[in-house]
Amino acid sequence: MASEREVRARLQRAGQEHLLRFCAELPPGPRAALLAELGALEPEALREHCRRAAAACAHPPGPPPDLAARLRPLPPECVGSASRCDPEMRRLWEEEGFRQISLNKVAVLLLAGGQGTRLGVTYPKGMYEVGLPSRKTLYQLQAERIRRVEQLAGQRHGTRCIVPWYIMTSEFTLGPTAKFFREHDFFHLDPSNVIMFEQRMLPAVTFDGKAILEQKDKVAMAPDGNGGLYCALSDHQILEDMERRGVEFVHVYCVDNILVRLADPVFIGFCVLRGADCGAKVVEKAYPEEPVGVVCQVDGVPQVVEYSEISPETAQLRGPDGSLLYRLGNICNHFFTRDFLRMVSSEFEPLLKPHVAVKKVPYVDEEGNPVKPIKPNGIKMEKFVFDVFQFAKSFVAFEVSREEEFSPLKNAASAARDNPATARRALLMQHYCWALRAGACFLDAGGAQLPELPSPPGSREPPAICEISPLVSYSGEGLEPYLQGRELRSPLILDETQTSVLQP
Repeated sequence: MASEREVRARLQRAGQEHLLRFCAELPPGPRAALLAELGALEPEALREHCRRAAAACAHPPGPPPDLAARLRPLPPECVGSASRCDPEMRRLWEEEGFRQISLNKVAVLLLAGGQGTRLGVTYPKGMYEVGLPSRKTLYQLQAERIRRVEQLAGQRHGTRCIVPWYIMTSEFTLGPTAKFFREHDFFHLDPSNVIMFEQRMLPAVTFDGKAILEQKDKVAMAPDGNGGLYCALSDHQILEDMERRGVEFVHVYCVDNILVRLADPVFIGFCVLRGADCGAKVVEKAYPEEPVGVVCQVDGVPQVVEYSEISPETAQLRGPDGSLLYRLGNICNHFFTRDFLRMVSSEFEPLLKPHVAVKKVPYVDEEGNPVKPIKPNGIKMEKFVFDVFQFAKSFVAFEVSREEEFSPLKNAASAARDNPATARRALLMQHYCWALRAGACFLDAGGAQLPELPSPPGSREPPAICEISPLVSYSGEGLEPYLQGRELRSPLILDETQTSVLQP
């Protein structure tokens, strides 16, 4: 371990010697921990990080003045649709996806480095229960979807297949996530096929470019954003692990979407048959000002443009068919080839531009007293996973139904949207619709048939509570033997223990 003198010299070169101002008064243990943390920071990289953070924060917010002239929608030939395609083409996409899964060429990669701060919890989001009758967490729902898609692919092709689950965590989430998985027996997945790894951490920085001391013996650190994936892949030899397993295609997604379809065979097959090295699932924007990034082209190159960078006038533009010109909303759900990830990690990662997040960062004042600020006081620099689209040789977007595939859990119950209630309602409504399509009907307490859908859809709870385990159905398939012609009462909880009871 570096000595205090060596660490102080390194910090002087970085212009951050203030981080040692309480070192002399620390007991031996905390002093050693602080020196170890600071000794791991490269002086030149630290100096540049702090400089860039302050410089980026000083730039006025809002769209670049010339952005509107450089924007174009994605060319139609680069966009597919799950709902507006020919049914036979969709079948071919799905079959190709299942074929690749059966050959053990598909992995999923979960981005789970962020904390549940906005959700109002101190543990990782994946451990959250939204209030389903089954009390399943996001992690359990995702694990069971992996098990089901493995089963479906294996049944189609007469093989036993594995979809490895890579989980990128952070210093904050690795310990709790690993413990949670152990306590739940990895949700009956083989632990050797669940690979957790950490992304890097970066110091939070004041507006004048000084790294923030959170405690006398600890620097305020934050994950380097979901775009930290590319460094983390190299740091932990994840691509080498994928190569040993024969993985060629990777489905990358964020933890908070309760409807996410892991290793979606339709999406995988679409991207593979199009020869894509990089792809993005998208949903149609609900309204022009919806705060989601837009997948489009800038200077002829695919890119996600943040909603705050698009002027209201540009956001309102419509095409000849009346739909929004820039309608493809990014949902952080991506396809990459392993070769593309290797190219980005080894060549292009340094070209990714960090983004500024202004946050309330706890710190210690000049007397060493802890302070919890009431307004933003610091900068966290993040890279975004989708900023690599520009490096793709063959980029595609795949539009899916929001009701079927996107309901993020971002906010606490007090928020108006993207909260536990909206996530729960989205899943239960989806399952209610699956049951109706399978030929079931639901009766109220008096025996009268309940309506098929609320009006307008998504405006309230479904007419009946219906939860279907991912182990029974991945995307609504295979339910007819259990539900066709049945008159059911709420609540219906259809899991693997109930299917034998419901079969004729």
